Amino acid sequence: MTNKNFFAGVLAAFALTFTSSANAYPVYAQNGYENPREATGRIVCANCHLAQKPVDIEVPQAVLPDTVFEAVVKIPYDQQVKQVLGNGKKGPLNVGAVLILPEGFQIAPPERISSELQEKVGKLYFQPYSEDKKNIIIVGPVPGKKYSEMTFPILAPDPAKSKDVNYLTYPIYLGGNRGRGQVYPDGTKSNNTVYNAPAAGTVSAINPTDKGSDVVITSTAGDKVTTAIPAGPEILVSVGQAVQADQPLTNNPNVGGFGQGETEIVLQNPARLQGLIIFLGFVLIAQVFLVLKKKQFEKVQLSEMNF
Repeated sequence: MTNKNFFAGVLAAFALTFTSSANAYPVYAQNGYENPREATGRIVCANCHLAQKPVDIEVPQAVLPDTVFEAVVKIPYDQQVKQVLGNGKKGPLNVGAVLILPEGFQIAPPERISSELQEKVGKLYFQPYSEDKKNIIIVGPVPGKKYSEMTFPILAPDPAKSKDVNYLTYPIYLGGNRGRGQVYPDGTKSNNTVYNAPAAGTVSAINPTDKGSDVVITSTAGDKVTTAIPAGPEILVSVGQAVQADQPLTNNPNVGGFGQGETEIVLQNPARLQGLIIFLGFVLIAQVFLVLKKKQFEKVQLSEMNF
């Protein structure tokens, strides 16, 4: 079994533990895209999760080489709402995230994570996007009520050990999702989106099926067009109603969405910090001597005036 297939199997098995929410699977992106961030800056998760929602990421302004720091990812949403599941019933939302770190940065090994940081991380399972992209981290799907805020333990690289890493300012990109997608990777719609009339005409029948309902439209040309609507979306039209092409036949049940964010982090050279501290020390000493010299000069002036 190849490493890529192994990751796919692990993620699929992990996702199946949350089948009640039937969330999107990051394995689709892993198998379909070599890199989850396109040249335009768009993260490919947005191809299936069409609604836009906010995300936020917090990292230190600067970190030292070969140190562990935390990146806090927030995926906010109204935790009282419920989404349409794959079987058409309602259930809680799950969340997931993809964190694109600079080259050389990666999830810290367990032995480098402090007990305090481990408590913040909880039982999150971090997976590299692929064998050669350990700087791209995937999490989820996991229960949104527990993990709408996630803590990633990140290990900063050491330029002394890696020639490909330098002391620079690096960008960090985040993609965060809550809820199921509206489109499957093969292009077909899920039951978590709106269904539209394929042609103008009149609704001649709404037939229940094992998977939902078939809405039959008799077009203005006399042809009958059937739209299969899965269980989940609420049908808004009725038999005998006239409809226009692309008119919504159902409501839009989606309550989730995908968002992107980015920030920057500085990989700081310890020698620069030491130099800055020494410089500031000299400045402080110089200021103290200037104040003392000023006081001495004022005493001399005062003694001359009294004389």
